[in-house]
Amino acid sequence: MASAWQRNAFVLATLLIGLASAQRQDQEDPCKTKSKVVSDVTYCDRYWECINNQPELYDCPNGLVFAGKHRGVTEGCDYPWRSNYCEGKQLANGPISTEHCDWLYGIFGHETSCTRYWTCWNGTATEQLCIGGLLYNENAHSCDWPENVDGCQKHPLCNEDANGNVPLGKSCNRYWQCQGGYPRLQRCPAMLVFDRRSLRCVVPPTEDCDVPTTPLPIEYEPEQPQGKGNSNPNAIHQSSGTGGQQGGKLQSGGRNKN
Repeated sequence: MASAWQRNAFVLATLLIGLASAQRQDQEDPCKTKSKVVSDVTYCDRYWECINNQPELYDCPNGLVFAGKHRGVTEGCDYPWRSNYCEGKQLANGPISTEHCDWLYGIFGHETSCTRYWTCWNGTATEQLCIGGLLYNENAHSCDWPENVDGCQKHPLCNEDANGNVPLGKSCNRYWQCQGGYPRLQRCPAMLVFDRRSLRCVVPPTEDCDVPTTPLPIEYEPEQPQGKGNSNPNAIHQSSGTGGQQGGKLQSGGRNKN
C-alpha cells in the first residue's frame, strides 16, 4: 500500500515539475530580444528585463499592468482599463489601498460627488473636478455627458424642472438650461435678454433688464465640450488640490524588483 502511494506521489511530482518546466520554456527571454524587456507569460502586472545579460523579474507599480517598453504612464506600465493587457493572464499582486485610493495608482470615483474624482499616484490622492456640466463616469474613467452616467443625483439647480431654464445671478443674457436634470450654460441671441419671469430670451426691456445701447459684453464662459458625439469629451482636468499626478512629466515611486 505504501509503495503504491509512493509511486503515485512520484508521478504527481514528475507532472508538476514538467508543467513548471513547460511554463518556464514558454517565457520569452528578454536578453534575446531587441527591447531587452518582455511581459511575463502568466501575470500581466509583471515583466522581465535583461540586466547584465541576465533576465530579472519586476512588478509594475501597484494598480498598473505591463504595456511595453516606453509605453504606459510609467516604467512601461499602464492603467489596466486602457487596453486588453490582461487578456488570458492574471494579476500577481492584490490592491494596496490608501485614503481615497483603491490601488496605489489609478483613477477612482469620488465618495460623495458625481462631478469630482480622485487621481492616485503612489498612494497620494488628488481631487479633480469635471467642468462644463459633465459628470465622472467610472466605467469610462473620465468626465462624460450626464446621460451616460448612471446612479448620480440630479443637480440642485434643476430640482424644480429637470428640463427648464434657470436665471444666472443678475446676468441679462446668460442663463442655465437644464437638460435631463443637469445645467448647461447658455447665452441669449444678440439684442435679446433673459426674462426671469417667463424664463426665456425676450426682446427688452424687461423688469430687470433695459434695452442694451451697445453690444453686450462677452462674459466669462466655462469651457464646455465641443460635441455630444464625443464619447470621451473631457477626460482629465486640472487638479483642484495639490500632490498626486500633476501636469508635465509623471514622477514614479520607483520600480519594484521581484
